[in-house]
Amino acid sequence: MKTHTALLFLLFLLSLSTGCMVGPRYKRPQVDTPGVYRGLTPEQANAAGSASLGDDKWWEVFQDDELQKLIRTALEQNYDVRIAAARILQAQAQLGITRADQFPTVTAGAAAINQRTQRTKFIPAFDTSANQVNTGLAWELDFWGKYRRSTEAARASLLATEWARQEIISTLVSGVATAYFQLRELDLELEISRSTLASRQNSLKLIQLLADHGSTSMLDVRQSEQLVFTASEQVPDLERRIEQQENFISVLLGKNPGAVTRGRKLTEQPHAPEVPAGLTSALLERRADIRQAEQELIAFNARIGVARAAYFPQISLTADAGLQSSALTNLFNGPAGLWSFGAGLTQPLFEGGRLRNNVRLTEAQKDEAVLVYRQTVQEAFREVSDALIDYRKSQEFRAQQELLTRSAEDAAHLSDIRYKGGATSYLEVLTNQTNFFAAELNLAQAQRNELLALVGIYKSLGGGWQK
Repeated sequence: MKTHTALLFLLFLLSLSTGCMVGPRYKRPQVDTPGVYRGLTPEQANAAGSASLGDDKWWEVFQDDELQKLIRTALEQNYDVRIAAARILQAQAQLGITRADQFPTVTAGAAAINQRTQRTKFIPAFDTSANQVNTGLAWELDFWGKYRRSTEAARASLLATEWARQEIISTLVSGVATAYFQLRELDLELEISRSTLASRQNSLKLIQLLADHGSTSMLDVRQSEQLVFTASEQVPDLERRIEQQENFISVLLGKNPGAVTRGRKLTEQPHAPEVPAGLTSALLERRADIRQAEQELIAFNARIGVARAAYFPQISLTADAGLQSSALTNLFNGPAGLWSFGAGLTQPLFEGGRLRNNVRLTEAQKDEAVLVYRQTVQEAFREVSDALIDYRKSQEFRAQQELLTRSAEDAAHLSDIRYKGGATSYLEVLTNQTNFFAAELNLAQAQRNELLALVGIYKSLGGGWQK
């Protein structure tokens, strides 16, 4: 009979501890999702499917072996990623602390007191002894769901922290790729400048030789010198920028400034002329920053329940049991047991508006989180659209720059032939050589911008954090 009574009492306590939960249930806010991404051509929009570049692993998108090594090193050693991992550990510990409030607290203790009272005129000396061991239990029942809502908020905060780490990883992957392509573009510019410089130095020697024999004027010599100096001034500036870019990449890798290994040339980096964008609805699940914003919203929604639970009575149970004896040898023998059980209820009556304003605060924080979530979604669609437009227009610009470069090269070649044949002045050579050199550098920059636009599409579609 006693066993059944104890079981019923335990079930009663469990029902109290898992009672109703006040506060709103979470529901994902409605967002205005476009049917297709702006930036796609009509043909691309009609052919759009579920496949997306954002679903690809980063090593499938960036196929340069050296770039892959750099990214792997960055993911292991970058301080932002390691800091984010430390924050996840903090959030996990905080969740454990918050969840512990749902359970009773059990303590154990022991005490031994021996006391001697000195003899006085009227009272003789005597000794007292008290020995005790006991266990105690304290439990605030979560009848209104305050602690469960707190745990829900802490769990959502943990997930938000984990998604924040994924966003850092995605940003780091795209950042390393961007920095690497910029470095390879500077390498290409330096290669062009040094090749142009060597060619112009040879031309200057020829012009100087002709001037020494009276076949041309010093004006031609000075104009030829201008071509040499125009190319030579680019070399130290590019060398400076290259070393600084290497330093930047080294820090991304969590290393001290140093040299960076190279792989494929800029012009050899593989990239498709068209990339699949996928369904717009899938972006909400793929983008780490959107997932982070939603988890933060869930946490704020749960905290409303915590604030509302403070309106209702708080029920607490306490229990103590142990043994007590004046003699330590008799502590575990004989009728030395003691126990106590108590229950308490606390109902707030007047708080000066504290509880009401706390609810208002949490509701306002949730409203802000809803707006932040919708803003994050809207910004994500803008980034995808901008990246798609950038990639398509960068390809068109690069194609026109290739035509311009070939035309400038041919013009420079023809003007050189005309000058050697005496049909024109060296000014024409100067003009066309300058135009060709500028076109080559602009073409290198156009090729870089096309690759950077591809990185932008991959990042905006939520790629890079997948393992």
